[in-house]
Amino acid sequence: MDTGILDEAYRRLHHTGPEFEGWLSNHGPMAVEALVRHGHDGRVHRWLDAYLKRLDDAPRGLRPIDDWRAALGDPKRAGDWLGYFARELRERPWREVLGTWWPRLLPGIAAGATHGVIRVGHAVRALLDGGDGASPDRRTELAQALGYWAARWQPVPGAGPLTGRTDLVDALDSLPRLPDRTGGIGDRLGRLPDVPHWSHALTAPRPARTPADAQRGLTALVHRASLDYLRFGHENPVMLVHAVTAPTAVLRTLPALDPARWAASLAAAWSATAAVTAVYAPAHPSGAPAVRPADPAEVFARAARHGDEHVVKLADAVLDSHAATGDARVLAAAGYAGQLI
Repeated sequence: MDTGILDEAYRRLHHTGPEFEGWLSNHGPMAVEALVRHGHDGRVHRWLDAYLKRLDDAPRGLRPIDDWRAALGDPKRAGDWLGYFARELRERPWREVLGTWWPRLLPGIAAGATHGVIRVGHAVRALLDGGDGASPDRRTELAQALGYWAARWQPVPGAGPLTGRTDLVDALDSLPRLPDRTGGIGDRLGRLPDVPHWSHALTAPRPARTPADAQRGLTALVHRASLDYLRFGHENPVMLVHAVTAPTAVLRTLPALDPARWAASLAAAWSATAAVTAVYAPAHPSGAPAVRPADPAEVFARAARHGDEHVVKLADAVLDSHAATGDARVLAAAGYAGQLI
């Protein structure tokens, strides 16, 4: 992996805002990290040349963050949050900042259609690769990712500790669906409390008793969500990607966290996947497309040639799932997204 290319890409992106065209998430930092990780460094700057034309400048701050609780989830304070975390990451070790803010931000995992946590997951992975002496550009990327999450902080309605006895996979199969499929994700999440049995379904999985339980649960959640994309993806090819990439981001962040935080991380990741599934996946899935044997490297290469940021990120996620589980079926999800998007 050419770390110099990644740092160059981050520098090109860090004058842009976390959103553009009003509310669309800036996927640039996430996509370039995935491209570099999988050996497609040569595509990065050409991809950015096109993508940067779509982005807005970084937002200006209004005033310093003094009461963080009051400013949490206020998108008008996005510039203030970016400035706050830029200072934090200059003055404190990145693991310390992450350890302080992860439990504060985690309850708002729906932020930016889950892109807050997804961007953090990519940033943490890049930092872990670089060790404690990681480049300033990677610390800046974590600062911007945390700032975006804080500005768009949004809970999943009804989310909380897991209190049931159901296996995660069975719980995902049993989720009720939102009947009214109009509006964006914010509107849809707001209607979830009116869905019969939603609160019970959201807390039905059994909690993780140990950090190892949490890691296994996240691995199983990503695996099942990847397979579900093959059954559900046609309904909303872009948004259902996040049912896979949000828990993947949490799983990638675990090594940088106190293991005491892992069980809560699983619960939050579950709530994100459950919410995206409930508001976008159909109640009656279609049959999954035929799965042909595929080489993981070629799966990502096809996604890189496709060029869509969601296809790239899903390919990156399912390669992780394949490496963890050995199940080659998940690789087909990336190709299916390439057909649909």
